[in-house]
Amino acid sequence: MTAKFFADTNVAIYALEADEPKRQQALALMHRSPVISTQVVNEFLNVLLVKRQLDRPSAYELARALMQGCDVIAVTAEITEQAMALGERYQIGHWDSVIIAAALVAGCDTLYSEDMQDGQVFEGRLTVKNPFAAP
Repeated sequence: MTAKFFADTNVAIYALEADEPKRQQALALMHRSPVISTQVVNEFLNVLLVKRQLDRPSAYELARALMQGCDVIAVTAEITEQAMALGERYQIGHWDSVIIAAALVAGCDTLYSEDMQDGQVFEGRLTVKNPFAAP
């Protein structure tokens, strides 16, 4: 059985980037059907619509493709409660806490993110890995 892993929003965004090394690394992860949360989908849409100023039909098409290629879990009250506890315990920002809580609830052992400390372990079972860090 393959271990489940969670992809943060930046991984999905980099899959669309022109920067070839990051794009290839992100695509390799996204083709492995990671777990993502509804937060990731909404942040992805926000980047496409606001920062990239993509038209809605194009942004929605990309978001639908993202959801079809991933195991999407909803951010629930349970995840939000766990996120609040994680935020206090680890002194991290709320939105990062929600990502971490979703990954933990989904049973992931790895969280791929450029935005968190590479190698940090949460709850003794979820390790953050920066897929874009130099080897």
